[in-house]
Amino acid sequence: MIFITQLIYIKEGQEEVFFQFEEIAIPTISKYNGRLLLRLRPHENSFIESSIEKPFEVHLVEFDAESDFENFMKDEERKRFLHLKEQSIRSSVLIKGDKL
Repeated sequence: MIFITQLIYIKEGQEEVFFQFEEIAIPTISKYNGRLLLRLRPHENSFIESSIEKPFEVHLVEFDAESDFENFMKDEERKRFLHLKEQSIRSSVLIKGDKL
């Protein structure tokens, strides 16, 4: 099992475009033995301490295997909509991990 945490920073004014991409990408996760465990949009008052910029959203996703995650990233339908991701996301941090 592999866990993916992603901190997502979007371009100002591109929220709706980001949501359009998420409508495609999130349902695709389950096609590849994945589960969206957590999707949150943190508010300023939810931070106790921080030395990085507050992300727009944080996603935690679980895949049965690394190959499932790789196949998700190669999904042809998802790739057709990557222009929405590129238009709306300024940057992201992707963290891979295992359950301890």
